[in-house]
Order: sequence, then C-alpha cells, then structure tokens
Amino acid sequence: MTGIKTFWPEVNGINRKINIPIFTGMKISVIIAFYKNLPFLDLVFSGLRRQVYDDFEVIIAEDDDALATKEYIKKRSGELPFLLKHVCQEDKGFRKNRILNAAVRAADGELLVFFDGDCIPHRRCLQEYALMAGEDSVLMGRRVMMSEALTQKLLATGDGKLLSFYSHMKHGSQRKEDGIYIPFFRKKVKKGGIMGCNWGVLKKYIVAINGYDEDYVSAGVGEDVDIEWRLLAKGLRLQSMKHRAIVYHLHHKAHYSLEEAEVNYKLLRDKQAAGHIYCINGLDNHVDIR
Repeated sequence: MTGIKTFWPEVNGINRKINIPIFTGMKISVIIAFYKNLPFLDLVFSGLRRQVYDDFEVIIAEDDDALATKEYIKKRSGELPFLLKHVCQEDKGFRKNRILNAAVRAADGELLVFFDGDCIPHRRCLQEYALMAGEDSVLMGRRVMMSEALTQKLLATGDGKLLSFYSHMKHGSQRKEDGIYIPFFRKKVKKGGIMGCNWGVLKKYIVAINGYDEDYVSAGVGEDVDIEWRLLAKGLRLQSMKHRAIVYHLHHKAHYSLEEAEVNYKLLRDKQAAGHIYCINGLDNHVDIR
C-alpha cells in the first residue's frame, strides 16, 4: 500500500513543502546474521524491543548450529513482542551468504532489512526503513562504531541510555556523528555503498538476482559489495539513509583480514567480467525452505 509523507524542511530560512511517496502498512523481515555471541544478540533484541514501528518479524541467520542458541531463542521467543524465527547450519567455516539466503527464503515480509548480530538499531530505525522503502530503491543505513569501553559498559548494565550521543562522545566512539538522528535529512549518494550490517530492499529484488552469492566463503565483499553491484546492474538505485537508519556497532576484534578481502575482490572482478547479475550459486539452492 502506498501513501504520501509531507515534510516542511527549512531551506534558506523558508519552510518549503515536500511530498514524498512512501509505502505504508508494510511488514518487515529483519534478518540478523549471527555467530557465537549471545550477549551481543541480547543487546540487539533490546534495541528491537524499543522500535516505534512494530510490524516486523525477526529471523536469526546463524552460521552455526549451536544448542545454546536454540535454547536461548526458545526462551526468548515467549518474552519478545515480535515473531522470532531461526535458521541455522552446521559450522563448516564462513558460510554467511548461504545462511542469509536461507533466511531470505524463510522471510514473510515484503521489505527485508539486514543487520549483523553486533549492531543495535536506533529506536526509529525500522520506522525509517518502512517510510522510505520503494520501487527500485536500495536503502543504505550507517553505523556508529562503539568504543571498547562503552561496549563493555553496555554489556554489564544493558542500559539503553548509554547509546546517547553524549555517551559516545564521553567514551570515545568512532563515527559518532552518524548517530545523530535527523528525520528530514536527505543526502545524495556520492560515495560509499551498502554496509552488510545495515541495509534494506524489497524482497522481490533479492529474489530477482538469486540472492547472495554463496561462492564467497570468507568475510567481506560478498555480503555487501557483490550484492550491491548486481542490484544496481538490475536497474535499482542507491538511497542514503544516513542520520535516519542508524545502528550502533558493538566493539570486537576484526573477523577478517585484508588478504581475505583481496581474494574476494578478485572473485568479484571475475564475476563482473562474466556479467553474472543473477548469481549461479545462490537463492535457488534453498527452494526447499519455502
């Protein structure tokens, strides 16, 4: 269902009316890539509980098959105000793209929003995605890089007030300016692109390119750069959600190396040269799920 949202931003001292077409009443499937960190996931759930937009389900895409995760999800399912689903697979190394495809197949929402299991969403994050989702658009959120000190404090207390701009200033977080919520902010895309930890698109467009390419078996490139170029090649356009779709990235050691990233970039260049917009090893592998 579509509608119109009216803004009255101030431009050069004059308030000007802007009408923007939006989707309303849209169900969102939030897909969270997860691997072996339940305390982080607990904080992500706290962020999802605070969302002002409530028409969403959550799918945990676990690149593992841990009993602890199953028990945790079973326990939390009865406590959380949203539907919680879980897809998992045996831990055979990095197969994030494979489990993300399984989650896409399990999703009932028209709009897919992708988070990582170390990213806490701002309380209006899903609202902004629902407002701005539209035809031919790829929505790019941004993240605040929390400091180690603030991450440890948040893990110890669970206090959501620690996500304030003042708290990020006090504790030395990076990219804290990206955590300033400005609902009327509009930015043309000049540089940067999809971050796999915070982005969204209508499900039909993911299906149209056969989902994530499962040939990527190490972190970086495959879960964002690759899928971005294929969506753009399909005719979609990037839309910045800076200062609107915000997540707070919990501090941890890097999970990938520059050497692994370079291997993936070479694979990407080969795929671009071959013109594989509809990837060969992708969503079609999971037709049995839905």
